[in-house]
Amino acid sequence: MTDSPALTIGRVRELLNDEFPDVTTSKIRFLETNGLVHPARSPSGYRHFRQSDVDRLRFILRQQRDHFLPLKVIKSQLTRLERGEIPGGEADTREPAPVPDIAHEMISLNELARRSDLTPVQVRQLVDHGLLAPRHAEGAHQFTTGDVAVARQCGVLLAEGLEPRHIRQVRQAVSRQVELLDRLTLAMRLSPSQASRRQAARTLSRGAEAIRLLSQSFLQADVKALLGED
Repeated sequence: MTDSPALTIGRVRELLNDEFPDVTTSKIRFLETNGLVHPARSPSGYRHFRQSDVDRLRFILRQQRDHFLPLKVIKSQLTRLERGEIPGGEADTREPAPVPDIAHEMISLNELARRSDLTPVQVRQLVDHGLLAPRHAEGAHQFTTGDVAVARQCGVLLAEGLEPRHIRQVRQAVSRQVELLDRLTLAMRLSPSQASRRQAARTLSRGAEAIRLLSQSFLQADVKALLGED
């Protein structure tokens, strides 16, 4: 996805003022400081917003105004959006705020590093070990904002002392789990019957969730054993 030309913070405030007359540049900076919006920076340090940033700000402001949600909850929703999920459950049953199109926004390697609190070298190491799968555009690596969630969790493990080659074991375990679901649903997915393909989608969804919960249970039990807990 290609964004419109860069916008200044003053222009962003003007675009938001019709719907949110009380919004100020200080408010926008506050949301940035708290990690809810991530404008790029020019070499001289000026903020460069994109249309996707404006959409993201509208979503945040609507959630505050219409649903009275605290920033912590809104930030959680945005994290789930970055993973390709649709937020739900936290807001009330009134008309939801339009969802910003951020899950597939394309960002550079340096921008991914900035948003995930990693260095560009660490991001390249994650790519080299197959933990991130960049797209290639104009001779450079491009990532989606969905990759930010993966990079952040890898960053936690890196900070605890693991190396990318160790974290790769997690990726390989997930690939083996996907192979199980692939074999389970292959015939249904190849069937010309729409009913069979719908059943395949349901089986994949239920199976993936069951594997996730089962893995979590096994992990929790084994960690307790390492700690010597019953």
